[in-house]
Amino acid sequence: MKMVSAQQINAVLDWAGVLAALRRTHLGPRPRIDDFFLGDSEYGLFSRGVILPGVGAGVKIASICPGNLQATPPLPAEDAAFLVVDERTRAIAAICDGPAITAWKTAGDSALAGSYLSREDSQVLLVLGAGPVARALTEAYLHVRPGIRQVLLWNRTAAKVEAFAAQLQARGIEASLVSDLDQAVGRADIIASATASSVALIKGQSVRAGTHIDLVGGFRPDMQEADADLVARARLFTDDRKGALNSGDLQVPLQAGLIDEDCIEADLFEICQASAPWRQPQDITLYKNAGGAHLDLTVCQCVLERLAG
Repeated sequence: MKMVSAQQINAVLDWAGVLAALRRTHLGPRPRIDDFFLGDSEYGLFSRGVILPGVGAGVKIASICPGNLQATPPLPAEDAAFLVVDERTRAIAAICDGPAITAWKTAGDSALAGSYLSREDSQVLLVLGAGPVARALTEAYLHVRPGIRQVLLWNRTAAKVEAFAAQLQARGIEASLVSDLDQAVGRADIIASATASSVALIKGQSVRAGTHIDLVGGFRPDMQEADADLVARARLFTDDRKGALNSGDLQVPLQAGLIDEDCIEADLFEICQASAPWRQPQDITLYKNAGGAHLDLTVCQCVLERLAG
């Protein structure tokens, strides 16, 4: 059994390879996936498993404690590991660092969908959040939309994204911190949100036509990053219908009668396998990134293949 560290994962992966691997997965057979959550907003144990024909199987185990972020010094809000099961022997072949895999697969998931759902001429990217996933989303979108000329960063505590903005600027990328979120939303062509907010941050009245919104952070019914007005106006897509409908972003407008359970036009398998474009220039597209263990497994297998040479 191999133990694969975050350093090893980050050393061998790149966005081109991750996105190619994820796209191949979504051109193939559908996986069997399921999730398990025990706890509440203060502490939770989270697990998700997958059996992916022709690839193998795996299980993610995560311990989630948002209060750790308030410690001195701050501690990670999530600790996790992903167990890779060999396709042939059914033995546990590797245990990969969970947070590192999560950052690559989550941002890769969103960017793959965004490559189909966002406008090719997108120039302004707005990213909400300050954690590793928010940073990975920024990098992934810069990869799939090289025409982006401006990156706007927002976080409740602005100081937490100052260093990242400086790093982007040092690479010649026009990056800036924004304090007026509604105004920034109105300027953006792509909005990626990776927060743990329980209050809607992105308001439908501020979003202009042609914008692509990517909601990553909320995975429970009490978590919400976009208001019901936006969800009701947008064309809705996801990677996993069941997981998406469990999030507050869709549960709130669903309970209000603004959308129904058939509101999601396509999942990521359907998006990747379609022969025609999914958007018109003036469409507002919204992608709810609910995740799935097949994404983690795909990225883990990519890591193991590269480590093997």
